[in-house]
Amino acid sequence: MQLAAGVGQLPDAVRASHATYVADAQRADGGYAGRESGSDLYYTSFALRSLAISGMLHGPAAQRTADFLRNHLDQKLPVVDFIALIYSQKLLQAAAGIDVFNGQGSAWRNRVVNFLNSCRRADGGYARGPENPRSSTYQTFLTLICFELLDASPAQPEVTSCFLKSQQRDDGGFVEFSPMRRSGTNPTAAAIGGLKILGEISPDLQSNAAEFLAGMQTAEGGLRANTRIPIADLLSSFTGLFTLFELGEHQRVRLEPLARFASQLAASDGGFCAALWDTDKDVEYTFYGLGTLALLATAGHTSDFQRAS
Repeated sequence: MQLAAGVGQLPDAVRASHATYVADAQRADGGYAGRESGSDLYYTSFALRSLAISGMLHGPAAQRTADFLRNHLDQKLPVVDFIALIYSQKLLQAAAGIDVFNGQGSAWRNRVVNFLNSCRRADGGYARGPENPRSSTYQTFLTLICFELLDASPAQPEVTSCFLKSQQRDDGGFVEFSPMRRSGTNPTAAAIGGLKILGEISPDLQSNAAEFLAGMQTAEGGLRANTRIPIADLLSSFTGLFTLFELGEHQRVRLEPLARFASQLAASDGGFCAALWDTDKDVEYTFYGLGTLALLATAGHTSDFQRAS
């Protein structure tokens, strides 16, 4: 796994600081929370990703998280929580040998697949829920990941591919919803991720998308969400950079300024903030920060990382 390999190249103090912050953020119920609410599946999945790539997803803490996940198996969940639950299970199984779904048989899997299919719209995209009429680029990407993790196949993948391609605009980027005209970094990352799963990325599509993402880099060094937003953020920086690495196009961005930007968002006692204006940190942005540093480390850009410890 590229991120795990990159984390292994980070200075020991940097790696330990952020991994320890995440480990210490575990709640009594075994889950992880955002800045204001209690434990939920979304933030728990980000915490597990950081622990997994840091080699710290094991032992009693992992078992407590498994118990937290099991408590949600019978709940009705939105797509974003289904992907968080399924991805978290895969991480626990791979890193700690814990099977959250043990004893569930095929019934739970079939229920999830049926739910995902109920979110499919006529254009081949997937909506945020069965009652939502509009396909979403991001939800389509999440749904394709769910199908992949469940060893299931989407209905008419060629139609889904056409939907994702239709979301691309003249600037090379992609939009979240069809009526939109202004491309964004994160919808572009989602569309490329989905098309990569489907094996539908042409050289022209790749080049145009990479050019758009590189154009989102600001003077701060990070990437911004879209052209209306003047400042960079860590979410867009990670998703944009990860996508460029996936496309083999990461040299299109200035990597050293990006390394400095990410390092500036690191708290001295571990964890990452969202942007230069932010004064707090959480487990979601810590994954984005740790992931960004890991990607940059694989490209040999570590000169400023001591500031992230």
